[in-house]
Amino acid sequence: MRWTLTGATTEYTVTAADEWLELHSWGPIGVHDGPSPLAFHGKVQYLTPGDVAPVEYATDGQRPFLGADLVAGGVRWQVLDAADDDGLRVTFADALTGLRGTQCYRFAPGTDVIERWVELHNDGSGPLELGAVGSAAFCVPTPAGAHLGYLHGQWSQEFTWAEVELPRGRFEIGSAQGVTGHQFAPYLCVAGDGGAWGVQLAWSGSWQLSAEVDAVGTTRVRAGALRDVRLAPGETLTTPVAAGAYSGDGVDGLARVWHAYERGFARDRPRPVIYNSWEATTFDVTAAGQLALADVAADLGVETFVVDDGWFVGRVDDHGGLGDWTPDPAKFPDGFGAFVDAVKAKGLGFGLWVEPEMVNPASELYARHPDWVYRIDGRPQTRIRNQYLLDLGRADVFEFVTSTLEGLLARYPIDYLKWDFNRPRTEAPDPAADARHVRNLYRVLDRLRTRFPHVTVEGCAAGGARVDLATAARVDVLWPSDNTAPMDRLRVQHGFLAAHAPHLMSSWVTDAPGLFDARPRSLDFRFVLASAGVLGIGADVGRWSAAERDTAREWVARYKSVRDVITAGTVYRIGAPEETRCAVQYTLGPRTVVLAWNTGTLDGLGHLPGRDVRLPLRGLRGDARYRARGIEFSGTHLATAGLPVRWTAEHDAEMIVLEEL
Repeated sequence: MRWTLTGATTEYTVTAADEWLELHSWGPIGVHDGPSPLAFHGKVQYLTPGDVAPVEYATDGQRPFLGADLVAGGVRWQVLDAADDDGLRVTFADALTGLRGTQCYRFAPGTDVIERWVELHNDGSGPLELGAVGSAAFCVPTPAGAHLGYLHGQWSQEFTWAEVELPRGRFEIGSAQGVTGHQFAPYLCVAGDGGAWGVQLAWSGSWQLSAEVDAVGTTRVRAGALRDVRLAPGETLTTPVAAGAYSGDGVDGLARVWHAYERGFARDRPRPVIYNSWEATTFDVTAAGQLALADVAADLGVETFVVDDGWFVGRVDDHGGLGDWTPDPAKFPDGFGAFVDAVKAKGLGFGLWVEPEMVNPASELYARHPDWVYRIDGRPQTRIRNQYLLDLGRADVFEFVTSTLEGLLARYPIDYLKWDFNRPRTEAPDPAADARHVRNLYRVLDRLRTRFPHVTVEGCAAGGARVDLATAARVDVLWPSDNTAPMDRLRVQHGFLAAHAPHLMSSWVTDAPGLFDARPRSLDFRFVLASAGVLGIGADVGRWSAAERDTAREWVARYKSVRDVITAGTVYRIGAPEETRCAVQYTLGPRTVVLAWNTGTLDGLGHLPGRDVRLPLRGLRGDARYRARGIEFSGTHLATAGLPVRWTAEHDAEMIVLEEL
């Protein structure tokens, strides 16, 4: 049997063999009409057919040598039935163990992203031990070897784009920290014959992605998160979703596919321009100090004022207070409610920072419930950032976290919640701890979204350590990195936009110097950079000069005038931070916004011959005319000659708005 699933412009075709499904083709609509580019001929020598066939989901009994998706003691599937009325569901069973598995497929409506997952059920009389449970494998034809793209980093250097040529062998990335992690993003793309294919895993705990190139020119990408699973009789396990995408327009086209997918589960609301108080006050939060900052923020045109860490009892530094989520009466002598009302009286929304999964040893919560943190009996506990991680997989911890957040949101008129996560998991009591924690995290976020739909939620994890499709589906914005220095942040955001949409990318204007690239850049540069997603300000605006405030006021107004284009438009990345031209184009209907930055040297400042930097635009109509800065261009000129920009010592970034005439 053969099934073809169809997305917006692409299709995915699988066929059924006796023991497995295998991929026939994946690409533009119509690619299935012909022989499979993944089929092989000749004898299988020294391996098994499952080791070389483009198997969609293989057990260790079917693919014993080159890596299986399900390690379950030699399980061998047999097809039971199939249904294709809503996506595709094909069910297999293993007679010896009683394990039944359903491989599930669906294209997210209106997109070119195919979602895959597996449902496993124990029909036997005893428990089953599963060594590894993957979500899916995706096969790509790469007869000349694979060209892989991925995102790596560390704290303050997340989403660094890298590429590797893999003629043969295995490439693997992942996290064992119980959280998505700073080191790698759960994203991988493969450039092969005819386009680019991408895989992401919708999971916020430990995970693994691997790409293996075999001897006959196929790259098999495996995505999974679950290991050492015990499946009780009658129990069903559903894996995280592995999402696959194809684009004939390379890596940048693949990015647009991911953007469209994430817009499909975004709430239709403007993301507010925020001010966050952290860099101005750190832990020294007082009502008077915050209100003084709020006065300036309101004058600049900010829409929501967010009080960061330091507002609750016991929180004078990072040694105490986490877990005791009561506003500190010493910091808010007239009451926290009166303080919130005073902020809102300035015409601002009110936001609050929380880190609900954490606890300090120096807290009332820990004194009452030391057993609530991750621990292994008889072993020392690991402190990171002077705090422990609560075991959210426990029912009592889940209820505490949920009731705490619901209590705050019900008692105070909070419009914005910044959810932070500043340390990874250590001392897991059992292999299933990660999955319990992550699934209860999703329950909390889903519950808050249902009960408090007006609240905008920002996902943060010591920067970008919890950025993945599953988190993106449950929050409104994501914090890519704690590094807000201009040249450093440009690289972070360039990589972020390869995998995630601009409406998710929270970015602040601060005074931070560079950690990796300390070249100074103007306040204009910082505002253009922060305008590439969801604009925020995190500088100590109380210290800004009148001229700096005038500049900020103008940029906030300019951003608001094009916010819909930036957050909902089609995105084209032009060049890269390490190249002489670096820009991002956003097009929505007749309007196009181009954000451009000077990433290199100048051209002689007029003392020597020089030429403008040209930015080739895409997605415009060649026969149309466009106006920008009082100059008219044809669409053909903008696509071939490019939009001209000129840098000087004082002019190092620009927002250019083009209107179709």
